[in-house]
Amino acid sequence: MKRKPYPEEPEHNDRWLVSYADFITLLFAFFVVMYAVSSVQDHKVRQLSESIGQALGKKVHIKAEAGTPLAPAVPDLLPQSVARRTKSTAQREHKQMTRMALALDERLSALVRQGTVRVTRSSRGISIEINAAILFAPADARLNPESIAALQSIAEVLRFQPNAIEVEGHTDNRAIETTAYPSNWELSAARASRVVRLLIDSGIDDRRLLAVGHAANRPVASNETTQGRLRNRRVEIQVLAADSNATGTPTP
Repeated sequence: MKRKPYPEEPEHNDRWLVSYADFITLLFAFFVVMYAVSSVQDHKVRQLSESIGQALGKKVHIKAEAGTPLAPAVPDLLPQSVARRTKSTAQREHKQMTRMALALDERLSALVRQGTVRVTRSSRGISIEINAAILFAPADARLNPESIAALQSIAEVLRFQPNAIEVEGHTDNRAIETTAYPSNWELSAARASRVVRLLIDSGIDDRRLLAVGHAANRPVASNETTQGRLRNRRVEIQVLAADSNATGTPTP
C-alpha cells in the first residue's frame, strides 16, 4: 500500500530575524558590561585623586572625559596656619640660638678679647672654641683651676636649654707617648671627657652630652708654625641646633 505523502511546510522567509534578535541582545549585553566597567574606572579615578591629594597635601585635579562626573577636588590638607606655625617655630629657634650665642659671648668676653676663646655661629649651631693652653698643662688632661670658672659660666648659660652638646678634643700633630696617654687619641678623648664631666657637675643633664676625641685629624691652622699648633690644641663645645641633634635632647 502506497504511503500518503505529508504536505510540505511552507518556506519561512523571515527566519533571519531570530539570529538578528540574538545579535542585538548580545550587543546590548556588551554595552551594559562596558558601562559597568566605565563606572568602576570612574570610582578608581576618584580614589586616585583623593590619595594623591592626601600625599601631596594640596588640591589635585584629574581631567575626565566630557560628561563624566568626578568627586570634588580634595581640600588643601596643609593649611596656611600649619605653614605659619612651622615658620614661627624656626624663627623662635633662631632667636633662641642668637640669644644663647650673645650670652656666651658676654660671659666669655675677657677670654674672647684675649683670643683664647672664639664663639661662632653656623648652620650646625654654636661653636665655642677654647684654647687648650688655658684648660690643661702640656700633655695632661687635668683642668687648670683657673679654667673651671670659665667652663662653669658656659654651663650656666646652657644648663636649662634643650640642645644637645658635643665636646670635641683636638691636638696638634706632634706625637705624644706617655704612660697615661700613649698617643694623641687618648689625650684628646681624655680632655673632652674631662670637660664633659665638669659640665655634668655644673648641672647639665648627661644625656645631652657627647665626648669625642679627634687627635690631630681636624686642624684649623697649619701645624708648621708655633701659632698654628697652639691654635690646633683646643677643645670645642658644639651646641647643636634642633635639626642637628645627634645625641638626643631630653627635657631637663
